[in-house]
Amino acid sequence: MNLRSKRRLAAAILGVGEERIIFDPEAEDLIQDAITRSTIRGLIGTGAIKIAPVRGVSRGRARTRARARRARGHGSLKGGLKSRTPRKQAWVHKVRALRWRLKVARDRGQVSKELYWKLYRQVKGGQVRDIKQLFAMMKEGRR
Repeated sequence: MNLRSKRRLAAAILGVGEERIIFDPEAEDLIQDAITRSTIRGLIGTGAIKIAPVRGVSRGRARTRARARRARGHGSLKGGLKSRTPRKQAWVHKVRALRWRLKVARDRGQVSKELYWKLYRQVKGGQVRDIKQLFAMMKEGRR
């Protein structure tokens, strides 16, 4: 039984692609007899013609690849920690983060101008290890 024209009509009525049209096998005779758009609409109402859910892009391959990547562990890394991110680059990241925190604190009024510049110079001199220590020094300086 060729139901291609019915599939095309149903797809046009429902506003989906022909691939997403599903015919109920038990109502095939009724679908075969349907000629007009109104009869197709009636069959859609009764449930003889349905729309298949949207098929998305499968993530199966991505999951497999991610599992394999996790299983590899550190063996796939080439070079030591310092060669992958050079000391200078790590230093620049740290100093920029600390200076940004200082700037935010100054703008919020948490730190005076004098204390800001004192801490700024300490950051430059390498006396501040991390943000936690910077906050402790800010609290100390405010007293």
